[in-house]
Amino acid sequence: MSNKLSGNILWESSRMMLPEHKEAINRFNQSLQIRKRAQLDEQEQELINRALQQSLRHRIALTIHMYDPYEQLSIIGVVDRIDKQLQRFMVDGEWFCLAEVVRVEFE
Repeated sequence: MSNKLSGNILWESSRMMLPEHKEAINRFNQSLQIRKRAQLDEQEQELINRALQQSLRHRIALTIHMYDPYEQLSIIGVVDRIDKQLQRFMVDGEWFCLAEVVRVEFE
């Protein structure tokens, strides 16, 4: 026969959770999963810019890794346009921010 007084009595004996507690636990778990933004130096930024330019000129497919706080985002395709004034680029008809690029790889 198991002893009910062993372990954490408060949590083991309660079978009910308030919605506020569930939300707080979910927020806490999400805060643990937030990824930090990588700080790129000038050389890495220059390599990214060159790779995007080469893809635009020579129609070379790239894998572009983007920053997102919760998941890993990758864009695979050929750069269609680059807008230096607004710091963005277009792949497959969709605009992306240059500041969000973390790494670029050639296919």
